[in-house]
Amino acid sequence: MGGYMRIVPIDSGYRKEADALIREEWASQMIVSKGHLWDTSVLPGFVAVDDENVMCGVVTYRLSGSECEIITLNSLKENHGIGSSLINAVIDTAKSNGCHRVWLITTNDNTHAIRFYQKYGFSLIDVSMNALIKYRELKPSIPLIGMDDIPLLHVFEFEIKL
Repeated sequence: MGGYMRIVPIDSGYRKEADALIREEWASQMIVSKGHLWDTSVLPGFVAVDDENVMCGVVTYRLSGSECEIITLNSLKENHGIGSSLINAVIDTAKSNGCHRVWLITTNDNTHAIRFYQKYGFSLIDVSMNALIKYRELKPSIPLIGMDDIPLLHVFEFEIKL
C-alpha cells in the first residue's frame, strides 16, 4: 500500500470480496449484537481500497431511527488510517441521515479494538456481563476463548454522540 487509499461504498463490485473477508475474520457473515443476529451480506458498508485497487478494509453498519450501529470493522493493515477512515465514512453517513449517535459493541478479549475506539473518541457506555453466553445460542461458532487466551464472556458498548 503506497499511501493512497480511497473509501467507497460496498456495491456489487465489492460485495463478494467484502463478504469473503467478513466470513474469514468473523467465522460467518452472521453477527450477533445485543441479542440480534445480523446478516452483514445485506447491510450497507464501505471498503478501503489501496492504490492498486486491493481491498484493505471493510466496515458494515445499520441505521435505525436516529442511531447508527457499526456491525463489523476490519482493517488488513494497522496504523495506516484504514479503520479511522472507514469510521469517518460511517459517521458522515450517520450525520447525513440525522443520527444522534454512532455506536458499536466489542468483546472483552479485543483489547486492541478497545484501545482503538477510545483513542478515536468513542466512550464506553455499557458493559454486558456474560452476554456471550446468550449470544452463543444465536451463533454457536462464537469461541469460548478469544484473543490472548482471554475467556470470551462480556460485551462492551462504545458510542460517539454526533
